[in-house]
Amino acid sequence: MNAMTTAVNETGQERKAPGRPRNAQADEAILDAVLELLSSGQSVAAISIEAVAARAGVGKATIYRRWPNKEALIIDAIAAMKGALPEPAGVSVRDDLVMLVKANRSGRAKRFGKATVCLLPEFLRDETLHQMHQAIVEPRRDVMRQVLRRGVENGELRPDLDIEMTLLMIQGPSMMQNMLNWNPSIPEEGFSETLIDAILRGAAA
Repeated sequence: MNAMTTAVNETGQERKAPGRPRNAQADEAILDAVLELLSSGQSVAAISIEAVAARAGVGKATIYRRWPNKEALIIDAIAAMKGALPEPAGVSVRDDLVMLVKANRSGRAKRFGKATVCLLPEFLRDETLHQMHQAIVEPRRDVMRQVLRRGVENGELRPDLDIEMTLLMIQGPSMMQNMLNWNPSIPEEGFSETLIDAILRGAAA
């Protein structure tokens, strides 16, 4: 399948398709339609281009002019949900980590958090979808990984810090709270700061 090279490039960002100019409003309507269908519990197999077109209020031809197949469309919808790759300011490790957590909990990511829950079984069953998803997620993980490494190098974080375990400790709670509202008593306001401060109590130099 060539959806992976069509939908995303090596940084996980969307590649512009050649041809007629894109209509940003139509693009957003189509991508939101995919995420709405996924959030409602529909599997990748159950979603059809016809259903996406009907929900987005466009014709099937409009979709096929932009995406070669359903898999490429779904991956681009996930990329849109994640948003642009964040760029840390590089002043404070804490501030950068807070910003990165917030970036993963805002916009479409917050609105369509349930879509990721519904997609998890699909990623386990379909190796191609899993690889395509990793092409989107890994660059974002690497941004946070680089912030942690910088913190070790400049003395803000412990020299013996396990980078990969710390990365997991940051992303796990944020993902579960965002997707499942794991603990409804935790307010959204201040969540990112509270999470990072809890992590830094063990990670800080």
